[in-house]
Amino acid sequence: MSMNICGAPCCWGVDDVKNPYLPPWQKVLQEAGQAGYRAIELGPYGYLPIDARQVSQELEKNGLAIVAGTIFDDLASEDNLENVLKQVDDICTLITKLPPLPVHQGQHFPAPYLTVMDWGHEERDYAAGHSGRAPRLSDEAWAQMMEHIKCICKKAAGYGVRPVIHPHAGGYIEFADEIEAILRDIPYDLAGLCLDTGHLYYSGMDPATWLKKCSQRLDYVHFKDVDEKVYQEVLSMHIRFFEGCGRGAMCPIGKGTLDYPGIQKALEEIGYSGYITIEQERDPRNADTSLRDVKESVAYLKSVGYEI
Repeated sequence: MSMNICGAPCCWGVDDVKNPYLPPWQKVLQEAGQAGYRAIELGPYGYLPIDARQVSQELEKNGLAIVAGTIFDDLASEDNLENVLKQVDDICTLITKLPPLPVHQGQHFPAPYLTVMDWGHEERDYAAGHSGRAPRLSDEAWAQMMEHIKCICKKAAGYGVRPVIHPHAGGYIEFADEIEAILRDIPYDLAGLCLDTGHLYYSGMDPATWLKKCSQRLDYVHFKDVDEKVYQEVLSMHIRFFEGCGRGAMCPIGKGTLDYPGIQKALEEIGYSGYITIEQERDPRNADTSLRDVKESVAYLKSVGYEI
């Protein structure tokens, strides 16, 4: 088993490109390099420019590569499919022109990946973490979303990019029954899974159990930690997912409730090899503490045996 820890712009509060408080992307890459990362995700579509030369220069300057691009959009609506497929073209065109990361022995597919996440539904956003009250798609609407995801995955594969489906709190792929449905409806030769320890916990699942349960489909992993006190407060409120993150529901790894030695044991048991990306969603107005928090997460993971 061989793993490396990477970063993501959401640790600097970069989740919505329309947010006026986002830090410059050059600053995020600079601080990611200062944190000791070897790679970082692109972040939401439109945050980093779709310009391979410009992005390559900044990556090289900071000793970084790109581990994944991101589709984070409404995957259910037929009206949005053309928009999403354009994003796939732009992202894959960019990331396939950048220097690749090394492939670890035992790694299922080479990076960079395309993480595929459903997002943008108010009725699910307010129900994040609440499986019992979150509305589900009808069978017909679910089947339509599966066809959209298949289109996304086939387009990414045409560029040689491995798509990985990422269950995300506040979207229509979040809870255990929906992950089971993805495993049933999306064949592994088309897409793998990116499981996120923090989203699993937030949505009522034990991370170590689900990493092992999905081991044969697990191509990529996200790490985050959850402040239990804030999490419980947020669940008691009528609040959007990222509003809860802005209140501090996510914290540096090692400061929260997740059992990272236990997660490491689970990853060892399944022989996971490849890349793991740290995330800590936050309000970008607090990004002045991002480097400090990222360094704390990295230091903690190193202290319990993870490689950077």
